[in-house]
Amino acid sequence: MPKIPAPAKLGAKARRVWEELTADYEFRADELRVLEDACREIDLIERLEREQRDAPLVVEGSQGQPVASPLVQELRQHRAVLSRLFAALKLPDEAPGESLGVSPQSSAGRALASARWHRGA
Repeated sequence: MPKIPAPAKLGAKARRVWEELTADYEFRADELRVLEDACREIDLIERLEREQRDAPLVVEGSQGQPVASPLVQELRQHRAVLSRLFAALKLPDEAPGESLGVSPQSSAGRALASARWHRGA
């Protein structure tokens, strides 16, 4: 199977995820779109984390009350989106993306996913 080039302008971490997953698994066109969206989320999370690194975790709200920084809330939401995107791909446990929260629901799910995703299986 020919190598699938990474989408343009991916950051280093997102490009690594793309390259590892496309090297290990075959994807349909719609799944490649989900994978690209996941990689774009990785890049967005990286940017938000850089911005938040030196910013306060608590800021003043509209009534002068202390509230969580909007960046903290955005990070939480984008991490949840990333998790859902990877879950939608239904990759098996031993997938390179496992550290990003990908895990099937059961042994049966792992077996089905493994049979589907491993090349030559």
